[in-house]
Amino acid sequence: MASLRIAEIFYSLQGETRTVGLPTVFVRLTGCPLRCHYCDTAYAFTGGKSWELDDILAEVASYQPHYVTVTGGEPLAQKNCWPLLTALCDQGYEVSLETSGAITLEGIDPRVVKVMDIKTPSSGEMDKNRWENLDLLDSKDQLKAVIGSREDYDWFRAMADTHALYGRCEVLLSPAHGAFQARELAEWILSDRLPVRFQLQLHKYLWNDEPGH
Repeated sequence: MASLRIAEIFYSLQGETRTVGLPTVFVRLTGCPLRCHYCDTAYAFTGGKSWELDDILAEVASYQPHYVTVTGGEPLAQKNCWPLLTALCDQGYEVSLETSGAITLEGIDPRVVKVMDIKTPSSGEMDKNRWENLDLLDSKDQLKAVIGSREDYDWFRAMADTHALYGRCEVLLSPAHGAFQARELAEWILSDRLPVRFQLQLHKYLWNDEPGH
């Protein structure tokens, strides 16, 4: 029986991505090979407890959700994340995966919406980007970048052109919380007419990153 180490399973409003504001069950897996400077879930690096797949499915079902997000840490650091994603899809949920893109996306159930976080210079983990993962994204997927400075923004613009990002999937830009005024990023996007979605992390404003939200 497949088991996974889980930091938490909780029901909340989606704080970002295309489904922002919608009630969602989050399955947060323990562990991450990255240490991004702006990380807001360092508590999920270690600890948690082992759950059998059937127990995870039962806990998710208890909330009667439509949307389920598998996140971390880095969920793909656990090999049993792949069967978990498929099992959730088989239950009829609309399933999304939040991943750093530092681990291959090969073999992920095609029903899953992949939300891949490109690592910008201010993350300190830019060298972990696996550019070959871009070819595994399709039109239903989403590509996110956290912008912590004007340097990050300029780097992103150049990278987006180099890798033809805008034609692959929806692209989202978020200001790193507290790094600079969010309106600055909004104004840069408007000035350059970038075809991206600007987003703020709703959960930070509602619950200030408290675990379980």
